[in-house]
Amino acid sequence: MKTGIIGLPQVGKTSLFKILTKADIASRGHANPKEAHIGVATVPDDRLDRLAKLFDPKKLVHAQVEFADVAAIGQEALKETAFLANLRGVDALAHVVRAFEDDSIPHVGPIDPLRDIKNVDFDLIVSDLGQVESRLERMKKDLQKKKTPELEREHELLLRAKAHLETEKPLREMEMTKDEKKVLRGFMFLSEKPILFVLNIGESTQLGKDLEDAVTKYNLTEVASRHNTGASAICGKVEAELADMSDEDAAEFLGSYGLTESGLARLIRKTYELLGLISFFTVGEDECRAWTVERNMRAQNAAGAIHTDLEHHFIRAETIHWDTLLELGSEANARAVGKLRLEGKDYIVQDGDIMHIRHSG
Repeated sequence: MKTGIIGLPQVGKTSLFKILTKADIASRGHANPKEAHIGVATVPDDRLDRLAKLFDPKKLVHAQVEFADVAAIGQEALKETAFLANLRGVDALAHVVRAFEDDSIPHVGPIDPLRDIKNVDFDLIVSDLGQVESRLERMKKDLQKKKTPELEREHELLLRAKAHLETEKPLREMEMTKDEKKVLRGFMFLSEKPILFVLNIGESTQLGKDLEDAVTKYNLTEVASRHNTGASAICGKVEAELADMSDEDAAEFLGSYGLTESGLARLIRKTYELLGLISFFTVGEDECRAWTVERNMRAQNAAGAIHTDLEHHFIRAETIHWDTLLELGSEANARAVGKLRLEGKDYIVQDGDIMHIRHSG
């Protein structure tokens, strides 16, 4: 799963990308729109950290999310084939929005996150509308030659999409069946992708409260509550300082602002949730690891995240929720009191499940 980081010029998106992924991109720029910076961020998970303290494993592996940082967005950039290809290849978008005041960093007009969000969404809508109209034009000729049920259904769906886009609403807000979503997914429309608005706010003495209040303060509550949409806030300046600190120093630094975790930790988790992902765990003395699967996945399919052989030869999953195991202190205790369950292939994996896969391979 990959998330594309987008934003207008001078909003701090590339700085955010560097802090998130710790990628070294000093030698590269965005002069060439064909280039996208790619990096991986670790998903913070206190549950896994606490399990690791119980097992003291040789190896600890957190889940990861891939990020792509593209050039500054705008109508001209969206006409570039290479730029569009970079964006269409991602599963979700993180739109970094400037909410900080800094006279040394240029900005056109007053700071207005809601305005910037609407402008970028409008650009995505216009780009998708052009793509829909081009496809409908080609389909017109195809339908004149030969009508098929598949073509007619696609034609009807695209006409609905066109009408929806013409109301200046993104496709992520259009009601569709599961089959219709599959059809549209092939077009990789930009405004259909789930989106997380990331407010980059300024530093303050009450940063903890400011981060909590940011979405309300900048009037994003309604926008962020829409379908396939979310919002979070960070302070890029503080996050940059945290990135160079040890864990102990970072915790002390965060405490001075009244925070228990960084804005980046929340942002990564929000991205994870927006993509419809959850984590299940495998634990033991050799390794404690988080595995990434889609929400509502069956146990047999989830086993495939570990190894395809486990999916093919799946028998049962020995399962317990992470907090139950911590409360009982060991798997032996859990087994003694009957808290380790045996689940079949159709069991829906829950976020935070610990699973040991029994198989015939």
